Formats: sequence, structure tokens, C-alpha cells
Amino acid sequence: MKPLILLLMLLAATWSGMACAAPYVPADDRQVLERLPEKADPSLRLLRRMRSALAADPRNLELAAALARSAIEASRATGDPRYLGMAQAALAPWWNDPHADAPALLLRATIRQSLHDFDGALVDLDRVIERTGDGQALLTRATILAVQGRYDAARADCARLARRTSALVVATCDAGPASLAGDADAYRRLAALLARSGDAASVRAWSLTLAGEIAARAGYDAAAEAHFAAARALDPQDAYLKGAYADFLLDCGRPRDVLPLVDHDVRNDALLLRLALAERAVAGLESSYAEHAAELAARFDAARRRGDVVHRREEARYRLAIAGDPAGALALAKANWAVQREPADLRVLADAARATQDASAQKIVDDWLSSNALHDAHLALARSAP
Repeated sequence: MKPLILLLMLLAATWSGMACAAPYVPADDRQVLERLPEKADPSLRLLRRMRSALAADPRNLELAAALARSAIEASRATGDPRYLGMAQAALAPWWNDPHADAPALLLRATIRQSLHDFDGALVDLDRVIERTGDGQALLTRATILAVQGRYDAARADCARLARRTSALVVATCDAGPASLAGDADAYRRLAALLARSGDAASVRAWSLTLAGEIAARAGYDAAAEAHFAAARALDPQDAYLKGAYADFLLDCGRPRDVLPLVDHDVRNDALLLRLALAERAVAGLESSYAEHAAELAARFDAARRRGDVVHRREEARYRLAIAGDPAGALALAKANWAVQREPADLRVLADAARATQDASAQKIVDDWLSSNALHDAHLALARSAP
């Protein structure tokens, strides 16, 4: 999962070009630090107009919710966390109100989820579900529970969606936690529904991406690639999909194929990491690799200065594979594992444990694999390497 620190701070954040530069604090709150790329994207220009409308009527929940939803979508599409700051700012009148209306609570939970404040998000979602039984709240809660490794509870929420949405949405919701809890049929059920569903492109792209991830873990590389390609045909700009596909290509020893996938996404930290990892493995790209490695170092340094703990998984991968700091990678991987427990989190913890020969971390990995009957073909291959 992808989010970040106190979001009002993110609105004023700039990408630092120097790893050891002191933080810049504007002398005037009106000073413009950087303009978001509105000219190149009509949807971002719409956000600006929506902000102006909300400024004139800041307690209009309908306007605030529309702006927050659009800003959250912009953050998802671009990987730029400043749009999450925009979303939180839109909800300012309701941000600390435990009795806020359900639409505000649901959006607040979505932002908190992006910040990895999973417990805070679950409190809001519990309130919404208790009041309304809202399907989107159930789906969001199931997603968070799965990220925390609470697979039975996640699947229970997915089952409650059965009369509220399409069979493909229900199957996709369930396939993630089911596949991570040793249900070997989860992929088959999802693939069968994908073959015949007529759901919207956005739903199919989400389902195809998950199918690709499950197939990759199972070692069905041809199927995984087909799913990722089909998802990209429906939503070629989705940042999460690009990251998942890039990781698959890296695992398959195809770093050159990663380059065209992510080389226009250097503003996105997670995708910049994948680009650097690919460049590191391709001869003749030493200069661009060094540039991107230095940029990652600067960004992670800036994140630490802000108190941002959301990208610990990405920084652990950076420290292990690029910075040559396995001990630092292990510390980050352990801290990250305490918050979220997705396969990618287990993978970086396992890699760091192996690099440092840390028995306690290795036991965490072994116990998790055993207790959940989890099979990950690429993780197994990495662990068996000399």
C-alpha cells in the first residue's frame, strides 16, 4: 500500500536535490514553492476550480467530498502525496469530529489508510459500517485488515459485500486475503470470473492487477504477464499497477523491460526505485543509475526529516540493493512489518534477514509462511539461492 506524514506539511514539501541540504522553511505562508502540473492535465485544473468553490463555502460537505475524492484519485494516479494534503484540507471542518457524517468519515478513513494510520482508519470505518452498512466502507475495511494480515476478518467483510455489488468485486475482495491464507483455489475463482464478467474497466483493471500478483506468487509467470498486460491496456497510468508489474519483471530477470514501463514516472518515489533497480542491472546505464540513486537518497533523507514513515518498505529495498546497508535495511523492514504485512513487506524482511544472517528476523518470516500456508515462488527461489 502505498502514503505519509502530517498532510498539511506535505503541501509545503519540495523534492530535495541534495541529500544533506537543510530543510527550507518559507518566510511567508503565501510564498509559492512549486506549482502542481495543472497545465498538462485537465483534471488537475478542475481540482483548482473545485478548491476555489470550496473556499467560498468551506462547510459545504458535498463540495468538500467531491474535492477530496478527486484529490485522492489524483494522488493515486500520480503518486504525488501533496494531493492527499489537498484532500485532508478539504475535510478540515470534519477532520477531528467523531460524529461527522458518513461521507466525511469514509473519506477520512481513506486518507488515513493512505497515511498508514490503519487503526485510525478502522475506527472511522467501523462507525460508518455500524451506521449504514456501506459497501465501500466494507471493501476498504477488508483491504486494511488484509494488509494487517487479519485474513479471516477481511474475508468476512468481503462476504458481506455479496448482495451489494458485482460478483467480480466480491471475488477480487476475497481473492487477496484468501490467496495469502493458503487457499489454492482463490486464483482459479478470480480468473474464471474475469473471463466472463462485464464490469467497468476500472474494476477489471483492479481485478486483473490482483490476478497478476497472485499468479506471480504461484509461479504462473505467463498468466501473470497476461493479466498485467490486460490491466495496463485498461489503465496504463495506474502507479500501483506499474510497480507490481515492474517487480514481476525484475523477479523474472528482465530489467530492460522495466525501463519503458517506469522511466516517465520519476516523481513517484516507488517507481523511481524500480527504475534505479532496473538501471543497476542493465549495462551502459551507469550514469542515469547514479543520478537516480542519489535522488532516492535525497528523497528518503527528506522523508526522515519530515517524520514520514510510510515509505519504509521502499527505503529498506533501497538500502539493501542500492545503498549497501543491510543492517539499515533490516531495521526498516522490521519497523515496516510491525505496521503492514503484505507479501512485498515479507519479501524485503526476508531479503534483509538473509543479508544480515539475522536469526530472529528469519524466524518471523518462517513462522508467517508456516502459519498462513503462504507460497511465493519468487520468495522461495530467493531464499534457496546460495
